[in-house]
Amino acid sequence: PWGQILALRLSIPSVFFLWGLPCSFDLQATQCPDPPSYVPRTFTDNSDRIMFIQQVENFFLKSSESFLCNFSYLPFELLASDILHRPVTVRELLSHRSIWLKRIDFGFAYPVPVMPNIVFIGGINCGKKK
Repeated sequence: PWGQILALRLSIPSVFFLWGLPCSFDLQATQCPDPPSYVPRTFTDNSDRIMFIQQVENFFLKSSESFLCNFSYLPFELLASDILHRPVTVRELLSHRSIWLKRIDFGFAYPVPVMPNIVFIGGINCGKKK
């Protein structure tokens, strides 16, 4: 998150060019809905049709993921708070991005609602056919 800390410190816009972030921080930072009853969690075998027991599994995975991610990103939060001279969280840091260029194709990802500043650019790293 050095780039984002620097962008906030200098008050300049910033852009993300990525596939996604661990712990669904990209969805949380942009305030996209991510209900465990609808969107399958990463690293599960759940399809787009989720039964009740899979919804419960998603709920527990999302809860444990939230706890573990908050613990693992704590050093970055402390660093950012020290540099910016105010308390700040990783989600707050990421929420100041101007535009998100996501390297996934919306057709292959699960249909989740996204904000207007998220642009899908799937296939940008693919080579041309010879």
